[in-house]
Amino acid sequence: MKYSLSAPVRLPSGQGLDSRGTPTDTLDQREKSVASLRLIWDNLGQLLRVAVYALLASTAMAYLIPSRYESTGRLMPPDNQSNSALSMAAAAMSGAIGTSALGGIASDLLGTKSTSDIFVGILSSRTAQDNLIQQFDLKKVYRDKRMEDARGDLEKHTTISVDRKSQIVTIEVSDKSPQRAAAMCQAYIEQLNDLVAKLSTSSARRERIFLEGRLEGVNRDLAAAEKEFSQFASKNSAIDVKEQGRAMLGAAAVLQGNLIAAQSEYEGLRQIYSDTNVRVRSVRARIEELQRQLETLAGKGESTTTISSQPSDSMYPSIRKLPLLGVTYADLYRQTKIQEAVLETLTREYEMAKVQEAKEIPTVKVLDVPHIPDKRSFPPRLLIILAGTIFAFAGAVFWVFAKSEWDQTDAADPRKIFANEVFTAVKANVGRAGQNGTDTSSYSEVHPYRDNGGTPK
Repeated sequence: MKYSLSAPVRLPSGQGLDSRGTPTDTLDQREKSVASLRLIWDNLGQLLRVAVYALLASTAMAYLIPSRYESTGRLMPPDNQSNSALSMAAAAMSGAIGTSALGGIASDLLGTKSTSDIFVGILSSRTAQDNLIQQFDLKKVYRDKRMEDARGDLEKHTTISVDRKSQIVTIEVSDKSPQRAAAMCQAYIEQLNDLVAKLSTSSARRERIFLEGRLEGVNRDLAAAEKEFSQFASKNSAIDVKEQGRAMLGAAAVLQGNLIAAQSEYEGLRQIYSDTNVRVRSVRARIEELQRQLETLAGKGESTTTISSQPSDSMYPSIRKLPLLGVTYADLYRQTKIQEAVLETLTREYEMAKVQEAKEIPTVKVLDVPHIPDKRSFPPRLLIILAGTIFAFAGAVFWVFAKSEWDQTDAADPRKIFANEVFTAVKANVGRAGQNGTDTSSYSEVHPYRDNGGTPK
């Protein structure tokens, strides 16, 4: 008697062995696999035709889709010293513009958000988008009638992101035209720079704006003072009253000395000659002329309380007018000098405020200048062709298996009967809809008392 050392093999319930000892389930799976391969082989020609048609259609579709080009620009994060000014600008943007992208910037200024996030918020603002839409006429480019639709299309063509490690801001703009894509990307950078400078509310900016207003007023006051001073000096021949007074007093002293000498000579000649003597008459004429010149120089007969509004015929003002002219001249001269000093001081302060403002306002530092792309970014034509061909071939294989399964299903199967009923009903409804759209004779036959429009006759 022999005993086997191996334990008997227990098979699952319902599973048997063939003559070779192979489980019947394994044989069934092999047979199904072979049947599937045979089915594919029998319909291989049809499947290949579908694949070729799908390849041609996918190729046509891939080349009919308009090409898009993507231009990229990268910005460095702003310096730490300009964070306060940039935060104020962001707060102003969130209050004035009211966009969803900037709504939470002001509340996050004291939190963990970086200034690069503020840059992204400003670039995504409605103000920046509207400026770009108007600059490049994007409503016509995107074929939009409303501004809101153009903003939506611009957002679809624009990607603005921040690298959390380096805080570098990346701007990507895609467009059908590579030149326009690069120009729009550059316009985003310019808009960011302009908006940050415009909305900055730093102390240096406020001081600069105040000094600009004061400089305009001082320039007007100085121009008025200079005009009034020049008109006064022109009408009264008062170029420099102080120097003119010194010169005129010296001239009067010389004339007075000559007059005294002439009078002494005249008295001496009268002791020797008669009044009809030529020498006596000559000295007397010289004395009269010296007296007339002294009276003219002294301003005999002129008022000492008012200044004439009419221009003077004399090249120099009279000595009698000098004190009155000196007061008005000094007052006008002082006002002109004061305005000049104020203008000089304000100009110096204004230049310092501009320098300080330039330090506080963050300027956009471009790391990568937007370039004109020479390679399209969309569509991926090879991927579209392969995916379309593969999906069509897989669909055709699925259709072959489904059709084979449908043909092998018994006509008395309730599922097949139900599917036929549904297909017949759908086909009938589709046919009825087509007849209602093209022919109304059947409707008139069914409803003889109604016209084609459905109203009672």
